[in-house]
Amino acid sequence: MKFRVAAALATLALVGCEAASDVPVTEPHPFSLAETAGSEPPSAATIAMRWQWLNPEVNSFTFRNTHEVFAFREVDAPESTGELARRSALSMPAGAFAGENVTYDEWAERTFTNAFIVLRDGEIVFEDYRNRMTADTPHIAFSMSKTITAMLIGQALERGEIASLDDPVSSYVPALAEGGYGEATIHNLLEMRSGAAIEERYDFGDNPSLAGLIHQQAIVENVRRFAEFGVGIDSREAPGGEFNYATLDTAVLGWVLEEATGERIEDLTETRLWQPMGAEFDAHWLADGPVGTGRALNGMGFNAALRDFARLGQLMLDDGMVGETRVLPEGWLAQMTTMRPLDPESPRPGYGLQTWQFGDEEGAYAAVGLAGQYIYVHPASRTVVVKLSYYPPGAELDGEVADYFETIARTSTETTP
Repeated sequence: MKFRVAAALATLALVGCEAASDVPVTEPHPFSLAETAGSEPPSAATIAMRWQWLNPEVNSFTFRNTHEVFAFREVDAPESTGELARRSALSMPAGAFAGENVTYDEWAERTFTNAFIVLRDGEIVFEDYRNRMTADTPHIAFSMSKTITAMLIGQALERGEIASLDDPVSSYVPALAEGGYGEATIHNLLEMRSGAAIEERYDFGDNPSLAGLIHQQAIVENVRRFAEFGVGIDSREAPGGEFNYATLDTAVLGWVLEEATGERIEDLTETRLWQPMGAEFDAHWLADGPVGTGRALNGMGFNAALRDFARLGQLMLDDGMVGETRVLPEGWLAQMTTMRPLDPESPRPGYGLQTWQFGDEEGAYAAVGLAGQYIYVHPASRTVVVKLSYYPPGAELDGEVADYFETIARTSTETTP
């Protein structure tokens, strides 16, 4: 909405100039001016800024309002917001960091926190914004976006647009028939067991890794589509084998969704998830190219405000229900969060369908994104925790974060009379 208001004002200004100079007024562009301008081929200065995205000197700020730098697609909030009630404030417990007892404020600073919220029984019991974040600031989700993709897959399955999770992805995208994705099923990709020869390793320079090349050409330069790197890719092993975390797998799932439904990811998100959920603020997907050509970066590019990420967590906790309205198919969250154990060397113990087992608490799970983005769901205490962060590259803080999330889940809240 806010992007479209700005676009409308800009359009009125342009129309006024044209009328004054007797230049014929053409039909308005079918997409918002903001999206169109934001999707033009990036200038050298824009590309240089995009390369600074993960720079630890500035990433507390580059992780927000990404539509100012990257191509994007809008996801409008509904006219009527699903209210999040507030309970008396949770007294935040002490945490631990590197073996030292710390206050919440100390823990939040040491774990590079931009914003933090706790829901208990669907009510806000704690909310904190830092580093000039505000309630309406959209923040990058990174790979929490994968969990949203799984939600959209479940909806398409229920509607019959996807016949079965056992269907090969190539039955929806024939271009994938030759190569490493040719025999892989939708279920294989949801579990990150496609068998395709892709390694989530970002080497750049003169001899970049495949993941590095995808980042450069699809995200930074917008000269190729992310998912289309899957066409003709080599096979690493037979589908369904070892777990191999790969954003390309999720990008291919997004391509399947668009072919199966005939709709763009941003439109599916808006009409099937964001608006039925009662989101409070507009969101946006980053994209890999111009409007009409580029696709939403559904494996890593969703952006939203803190409270709306919390609403997603509550939707998961409530098995896809918002009040009396069913948004996600009954039982789909149970499938998404049924974890297959991972190798003991893995930083997290299990993976479901685009969703992680997180910490040691039975039944707890999370959507997790690069640089410290978490939507944590603890069903036993009916707690949802969202942390938006700006980790420096290479930071490994899952242990401290999971321990603190579990401490919060075990902390009781007081009810105001």
